[in-house]
Amino acid sequence: MSAEMGLYVVGQAVWTVLRAIAWPLGAGLLVGLVVSLLMATTQIQEQTLAFIPKIVAVLVALVVFGQAIFGAIVDFARLMFELARGAAGG
Repeated sequence: MSAEMGLYVVGQAVWTVLRAIAWPLGAGLLVGLVVSLLMATTQIQEQTLAFIPKIVAVLVALVVFGQAIFGAIVDFARLMFELARGAAGG
């Protein structure tokens, strides 16, 4: 494998990871921000209160966007198998 091919594979792997985690991470971030603002405005100091809404938001995002996430991972796997087949000369 050449250096260019190695960089291409690493770049595709990073892009796939970013595509896979973007929606669940964004949902957790947004819900965490909203809960933190609500806690600050009501002066609630309970730190464990923020965990449950974030967990629920991430799980909902995984259910809603699970098919797209799985599709991105499958596309990457197909690309890797095609590159391996091409490198083997098949």
